[in-house]
Amino acid sequence: MDDSDASALVKAALRNDDEAARALVRRLYPLVAKIVRAHRARRTSEEDLCQMIFIKVFQKLSQFSGNVPLEHWVSRVAVNTCLNQIEAERVRPEVRHADLSIEEQAVVENLASSSDELAPDQRFASRQLVEHLLAVLKPVERLAIDLLYLQGRSVEEIRKITGWSAALVKVRAFRARQKMKHQLAKISQKENQ
Repeated sequence: MDDSDASALVKAALRNDDEAARALVRRLYPLVAKIVRAHRARRTSEEDLCQMIFIKVFQKLSQFSGNVPLEHWVSRVAVNTCLNQIEAERVRPEVRHADLSIEEQAVVENLASSSDELAPDQRFASRQLVEHLLAVLKPVERLAIDLLYLQGRSVEEIRKITGWSAALVKVRAFRARQKMKHQLAKISQKENQ
């Protein structure tokens, strides 16, 4: 969406033009849905989180200055909403060996006993194991790991999305990796006892 289109739709939506508001949702929904899929809390459905984000967007639309593209502003609202939801849903701070599926336990055993690559049938279980390890992290650490390693974004891109400094992105990613390694070591140690 070009800036003039976005500006016109925002102004119309602020004047309570329902059609302009629907047009904004149609144009921004793919962006919001992509962010939600990447940062959705476990117990919140994708659709519910998207609705929460659009409610916040329309509540705060008058605060949109137009100095940045609308998509960037909406991305920031979406990321922050997802982070807040993840924080609200934190159930417990650690993953136990017993919490893992049989396949995930096999991945942990394989990682602990060899340096061989995972068999194709263990790749899905390894992804689930990563999800368990990510659940241990604070939302901001999880976001840093997800954007940097799972989505393959650059530090500069993450800086623009989150508003963090480049140094903060690197520090949060480093601390998150350390927590994940520590948690994996605890799971492996419990398995060997």
